[in-house]
Amino acid sequence: MAVLVIKFGSSSITDEEKGLNTERLAHVVEDIADLHHAGHKIIIVSSGAVGNGKAFLPNYKGNIRDRKAAAAIGNPILIKTYSKLFNKHDIVIAQALLERWHFSKRNHFLQLRETIETLWENRIIPIANENDVVSDLEIRFSDNDQLATLLATGFGADHLLIASTVEGILDNEGKVIRTIEDPELTMRNFVKEEKSTLGLGGMATKLSYAHLASSLGIDTTIFGLKKANPISRALNKEIGSNFPAKATTAKARERWLASGSLASGGVEIDKGAYDALLLRKSLLLVGITNVYNTFSKGEIMEVKHKGKTIGVGIARYNSQDLDPTKKSTNIIVVHANDMVVI
Repeated sequence: MAVLVIKFGSSSITDEEKGLNTERLAHVVEDIADLHHAGHKIIIVSSGAVGNGKAFLPNYKGNIRDRKAAAAIGNPILIKTYSKLFNKHDIVIAQALLERWHFSKRNHFLQLRETIETLWENRIIPIANENDVVSDLEIRFSDNDQLATLLATGFGADHLLIASTVEGILDNEGKVIRTIEDPELTMRNFVKEEKSTLGLGGMATKLSYAHLASSLGIDTTIFGLKKANPISRALNKEIGSNFPAKATTAKARERWLASGSLASGGVEIDKGAYDALLLRKSLLLVGITNVYNTFSKGEIMEVKHKGKTIGVGIARYNSQDLDPTKKSTNIIVVHANDMVVI
């Protein structure tokens, strides 16, 4: 059976005025229950805590302080609702409140993996969300699309299903593009960056993470929840926009690296260095044109070319020790074995 990561954004399951849309969620849970009883291993990534909790804060302004308080109120409401709905199908759920540091060190991630696998062995569905109450602004997930992609890549998911308020990626005539072969071309031509008042991520963000997941061998679909049995139909590619999984030989450790982990800084490289990385060579100081933000030796760092992230790797030096003006050809900043080109 397949490993499925299913992501629900705030706007897909929450109404602006009424809060959590329990009727829609009940239909979705019934669909997931059928997949669960069929033997699939499932992780649900669900937003909605802030949307559920903010109604209890009369002076809610949407700042970080208020969002943390709203999440503290809304998390138990959200998980209680899921529990009640899944109990009708004889399914037990578990809550996993995660932060980026759970992915930053391999040993932390392996502990997370062991916990999730134990839940699966006992036929329990984990429901993950960012721990907004304590997450630091500087190292929080950009949104739950990123968290879902991290989990999908780290757990070697067969499918990543991203629920949206629309039925998929729409062309200029408003029709769903059923198969996305060239995500970058689609981004330029059809996607407008927009965010709802409930959610953080727009369609451009969803497309970017769908592109990353599919490039790592994960079949990915962006879809809406308005049609009957939306989860199983998206899984069968009957609805939504599908990003076909690309052939990949990435091992588990490489998938973990490619997820982006806890990259707080990185480097910009020239074309010569980029071409060398494509040939599976190490990143040398001579190919670095700029160092941005800070990172320490042993941490995950991003590698960019022409402003676009093209890979991630484990730094062999602290950022402050790297001087791009010193064009040394024998200083290895990231060894080939610690680098993944996306």
